[in-house]
Amino acid sequence: MMGRPLNIHCFMHVPFEGPGAILRWIKRHHHQLEFTRFYKGDPLPEADPIDLLVMMGGPMNVYDFHVHPWMQEEIEWVTAFIGSRKPLIGICLGAQIIATSLGSEVLPGEQREIGWHNLHFLPALGDYRICRELPSSRKVFHWHGDTFQIPAGATRIAESQAFASQGFIYDGRVVAFQFHLEVTPEGVRKLTENCRDDLVPGPYIQTGKEILEEKRFFRENQELMFRFLDYLSSLVV
Repeated sequence: MMGRPLNIHCFMHVPFEGPGAILRWIKRHHHQLEFTRFYKGDPLPEADPIDLLVMMGGPMNVYDFHVHPWMQEEIEWVTAFIGSRKPLIGICLGAQIIATSLGSEVLPGEQREIGWHNLHFLPALGDYRICRELPSSRKVFHWHGDTFQIPAGATRIAESQAFASQGFIYDGRVVAFQFHLEVTPEGVRKLTENCRDDLVPGPYIQTGKEILEEKRFFRENQELMFRFLDYLSSLVV
């Protein structure tokens, strides 16, 4: 282990979209972890003790303030946290909240992208100390219908056939993924059970059976997730 144990905070929006394999990385490095569970009505935390923020996904939309009144408060809190220049990573809904906090629009995509689909990492990712070699194209897990504009000053780092904006890095310390590198087989099962109504025929929507039978890509995607977490944790002063 390098450096001191970090205080990591995780925002969870629904009980079935948790940190997944990120828990293994936290345990490996003996970091501390606390949660804000919005679905339980938890208040927003004090930002000062947090070294690294991890924001998970959820089926809600960032523009559904009338359904989820806590969403606006979360966006304002994240805006201030970004201003503190601490590292953070957002996944799926978490990425959309980051984009909104940075002044970009989140809007429905032309289609939904659900299941294991190819993702292409762009050469701009090579500007960061994350990957010794760019992973280029690989299959990763998706479950989303919304997309975001890349915020001003951010670097787009990934795209898929269905969505051009799949991820970005802002100020070298804010990472946003529309896709899921953190998923475990259990996490995929929970998503499939809780969001089965999304599994309608579509060009980029796999069936529940196809999703659950795929076992090949968990480990390599989780290891890539750990590279991003190693990078972000190295920025903590």
